[in-house]
Amino acid sequence: MHDTFSKRLLFLAAAAIVVVTLGYTQHLASIIRDEEQRKVQLWVEAVKQRAELVTYTQSLFEELGAEEKKKADHLAAAYRLIQESPVGMDLTFSTDFLVGNKTVPVLILNDNGEVLYHVNVPPPPLGSDREAYFDSVRVHQMGTNPPIRFEEVGQTIYYSESVRLRELREAMSELIESFISETVINSASVPVMLLDSTATRIVKSQGIDVSALSDPEVLQEQLGAMASDNAPIPVYLPGEGWNLVFYEESLVLTQLKFFPAVQLLLIAAFLLVAYLVFSASRRAEQNRVWVGMAKETAHQLGTPLSSLMAWSSLLFARGVDPEALSEMDKDIARLQVVAERFSKIGSEADLTPTDPLQVVEETVNYMRPRISKNVKLSLESGEPQGELPLSRPLFSWVLENLLRNAVDAMEGEGTLSVRAAWEGDEVHVEVEDNGKGMTKSVARRVFEPGFTTKSRGWGLGLSLSKRIVEDTHGGQVFVDWTEPGQGTRFKLVFRAQA
Repeated sequence: MHDTFSKRLLFLAAAAIVVVTLGYTQHLASIIRDEEQRKVQLWVEAVKQRAELVTYTQSLFEELGAEEKKKADHLAAAYRLIQESPVGMDLTFSTDFLVGNKTVPVLILNDNGEVLYHVNVPPPPLGSDREAYFDSVRVHQMGTNPPIRFEEVGQTIYYSESVRLRELREAMSELIESFISETVINSASVPVMLLDSTATRIVKSQGIDVSALSDPEVLQEQLGAMASDNAPIPVYLPGEGWNLVFYEESLVLTQLKFFPAVQLLLIAAFLLVAYLVFSASRRAEQNRVWVGMAKETAHQLGTPLSSLMAWSSLLFARGVDPEALSEMDKDIARLQVVAERFSKIGSEADLTPTDPLQVVEETVNYMRPRISKNVKLSLESGEPQGELPLSRPLFSWVLENLLRNAVDAMEGEGTLSVRAAWEGDEVHVEVEDNGKGMTKSVARRVFEPGFTTKSRGWGLGLSLSKRIVEDTHGGQVFVDWTEPGQGTRFKLVFRAQA
């Protein structure tokens, strides 16, 4: 009663620990989850604000670009005015405008292609061909604007958009690239993909294996799953048009969902290991108790056995019926065997080559006159084919225990059959009765220490038999067949060693 109460108390304490631990962990996970969600929301707002900033910067750059283009157009107009002006016209303003040009690249070439003058054009690199360099600048940078021809002097003026306008465009391109990188490589650790307006081309991604999304159907399935969790963010990028930002929950938030389950598994594993260790320790302690009891029993049996042997000799000297004395001597010998069995429990068994069929026959013959006369005990034994390394006293004990259990199951009346024979390199021994049988659930537990269906008994006989057969002899013992109300058949299997 006290043991049951202690187990219940231990179970309630373990359950309380699990509940408190999981509850507190869930609370912490909820706090971290809220923080992660807040971080993601801030990231989303930052993406929207940066997209608006990029759009505003683009409009500002377009205004500056328009002004820079006007400067280039005015510069070209000034050159044309100088070319086409009548003699005596005041060209002071035009000349000052040309001299004050600090941003528009200009090349003036003669009819031979020689550069007579250049401004706002970087000098050629050291060691390079000067004419080839300026020719490349003229073709690639100034090819979009019509040249201005001065026929009287045989010169041609080439010009391009201003340096500032070109720098503005490069800055705008870098700003867009920076926006894309900051959106994808984010501090919120959000798996994200930036797609074009058709949602079919991945512009950039982070935290997602895009190699697995090469199939359009797989890509759309992934986008659908992401959109179901979080609505995509539409952003407008100059030169790119409208793009869509798809994102998932952060990696930390995703892992937090599984953390309580993982912790529960770890706690369960810890409790299982603790239970197994506790059970093993308890079984080891029980084994030590049983071994001590068995050895003490063997020691206590020694004195009365010696006395019985002396009384048997005295009765024989006084002419008592020899047949009765013979049976008495058999029981004394059996008690000596029992005492020897108990004394060897916990010790290394002494296995010697023995004919197993002979041991079976001897045990059956011994048990036949010592069981109920209403039990028909039969033996079917095959031909001897060799020997097995056996402990004769322990093997006989197992058979004797199975026979007594069978007699108890038949309640002292019925048919008990023992069959023993070699099958190849194995010895099979069967003990079958037509008693009350067992249910499947009982059959699975009959070898457990302490399990018994009898009103009396400690439930150790079959447990010890299993240990003797399997641990000592390397064999097998199991319930081969049983049916409630029809009977039971136990089977022993021993394999000959090569």
